[in-house]
Amino acid sequence: MSRQPLTSQQLEAYLDDALDAVLSSRRTAAEPAQSLAHCSRDQQDFALHWVGIVAKTNSELGYQFAANVHRVFAELDLPWAERWIVRAMDIYDRQGLYPGSAALREVEMFISDFVLRPSAVRFQDLSGVLEKYVRGLAGRALRLQVGEIAHTDSETLFLPATIARFDDQHHNRALYKSMLAHLWAQMWFGTFRGTADGLQAGVVVRRYPDPERAAKLFHALETVRLDACICRELPGLGREMAMLRELEDAAPFSDDWKHELAALREPGATVDKTLEILVRLYRSNCTVPLGYCYQGTLRFDEVEQVGDRRKQNEKIEFRAALAELVENSESDRSAAGAARSAPAIVYVRETDAEPGLDGTQYEFMIDGEVSAPPTQMRALMTSIVQDFGEIPPEYVAPAGDGGYPKAGIDDKAANVWKGTYHEEGAYIYDEWDFRRKHFRKDWCVLREIDMQPRYSAFVATTLQRYAGLVREIRRTFEALRGDEKRLRRQTNGEDIDVDAVVQACADMRAGEEMSNRLFIKQHRLERDMAVVFMVDVSGSTKGWINDAERESLVLLCEALQILGDRYAIYGFSGMTRKRCELFRIKRFDESYDDQVKARIAGLYAQDYTRMGVTIRHLTKLLATIDARTRLLITLSDGKPDDYDGYRGDYGIEDTRQALIEAKHAGIHPFCITIDSQAHDYLPHMYGAVNYTVIDDVRKLPVRVSDIYRRLTT
Repeated sequence: MSRQPLTSQQLEAYLDDALDAVLSSRRTAAEPAQSLAHCSRDQQDFALHWVGIVAKTNSELGYQFAANVHRVFAELDLPWAERWIVRAMDIYDRQGLYPGSAALREVEMFISDFVLRPSAVRFQDLSGVLEKYVRGLAGRALRLQVGEIAHTDSETLFLPATIARFDDQHHNRALYKSMLAHLWAQMWFGTFRGTADGLQAGVVVRRYPDPERAAKLFHALETVRLDACICRELPGLGREMAMLRELEDAAPFSDDWKHELAALREPGATVDKTLEILVRLYRSNCTVPLGYCYQGTLRFDEVEQVGDRRKQNEKIEFRAALAELVENSESDRSAAGAARSAPAIVYVRETDAEPGLDGTQYEFMIDGEVSAPPTQMRALMTSIVQDFGEIPPEYVAPAGDGGYPKAGIDDKAANVWKGTYHEEGAYIYDEWDFRRKHFRKDWCVLREIDMQPRYSAFVATTLQRYAGLVREIRRTFEALRGDEKRLRRQTNGEDIDVDAVVQACADMRAGEEMSNRLFIKQHRLERDMAVVFMVDVSGSTKGWINDAERESLVLLCEALQILGDRYAIYGFSGMTRKRCELFRIKRFDESYDDQVKARIAGLYAQDYTRMGVTIRHLTKLLATIDARTRLLITLSDGKPDDYDGYRGDYGIEDTRQALIEAKHAGIHPFCITIDSQAHDYLPHMYGAVNYTVIDDVRKLPVRVSDIYRRLTT
């Protein structure tokens, strides 16, 4: 028996309950209720289900949905109606209430852009592939974000939300990739780099009498140069871009441009050549050529604003890193008994050891000895070279007799969380909304901050307190490190494999060929693993729990020093989605030294426990480490929780989704908790065998090392 549609009065009552935050009277609810009264029961159930979800996100958004959903039902089936809702909520997440409400009202535009053009490709459907693609390109790390038109500010690549330019989805996907590559090429091949006169292209272009026309001519010329660079460096991508030009039958340049364009395609052409040709073309009063479909637009103001801030910060970071490099060199000389000289003049030279941005790699000469920069410093130098074409001399010169300034990085890191989106040092992540069954786009802002060190006797006291346990842990982990396996039936080895010899003799007597695998070989087991410890430093860990966590980390580090496993330690806390904080205690490239010990001693209870965004960030970090086994181990005292409603089922489901993403990335998550209620939610989040509950916080330091041993053997 089919269900009867709800009456207008019943629908009005349901809507009034769902939208009570915005509807001030039953009369206001009557209009959407009357419209829905003529829909089928399935459509009514669909609307009532989603109006509650949308209204919990924003009450005004919920009203706009209720007022317009009947228009969607008149044209589309339920799956398309759900896409309409999710698209509008994604726009709300990224751009705010007004654009989100407009997306709900503009039903006809949605139908025109998405339903009637099945070849359309959406950024959100392709974002995972595009993010991997941009990570594979050389240069500084770049973020991807939706924008009205393709452009870049030199740190973020803005791409349109939807592309439906061609009648084939394959070509529209290729257009997304070509847009991304073209924007990347602007940074990599120096569109925004300073010219021979020391001026940026944007400054030069704005000096023309008609700067808008000059900018369009410059962009057209620079596109030709960049296309040639891409064809040389990435020929496969160059062919795809040529295919898109052929599909549009694009011929934006007249014949009298041919000579000028040939010069731009030469291997040595730089942005200076583009500006030189611009002078002649601007004077010739030629028409502005049509743009290619992938070239987007140039926004010099945004590039200069973001670039000036980045250059200032990178200069501070580079000089501080250089100071550390010089200091380490001087320490080595002192240890070797060499006389310490005044701060050495350090300069950068080029070598053909490893290809870099311009076919060279930079090294340092310190007191006559060549020194290669560490990995983090190389990434910083690559970004600097993209801006200047070299490491500027003032970045390298010492600050008088005082050497190189060390201040700057810590001060910047300590203040980096202040503010909201788009600030230097912020990582933007999606968050899973189980009610929508979709991600909330660009929802969480996470920042990495160095944990402030506290130089005290905490580590020494802990080692003294657990002296007997430390000796036992060391013996246990020494045995692990020394594990060897006897490999039988080898072609060579240290001993005879009696069983293999007997088998070989039997084969020979039976007329079969005798095997030469007659030896036993001792093989030392190689440990190839990388581990991140994710330590809960929320407010609920204050007191005993915080002390136990710190003691656990001290004992664990002592054990891991013996094993030689690669490991990192991060604390996490924060308050609301816009202030998620990850505290660096020990990075992979750091040794367990006095600084790390002081950071462990400095761990203290802070705010809330938003776990999903932290897991996503550490998953991204672990994914860059080349190891056979990668573990993400969480030390926590309770379930996910935050001030802005990230609690209950919402927080648990987001954390579960983040853990699923980690598993798909080849990372094995495990949780160690002291929450007595953990059996109610951890099996759902981590799985039945990927967690353990410690019933007494005082046992935590004793148990953590043992749990790690069992996990890794």
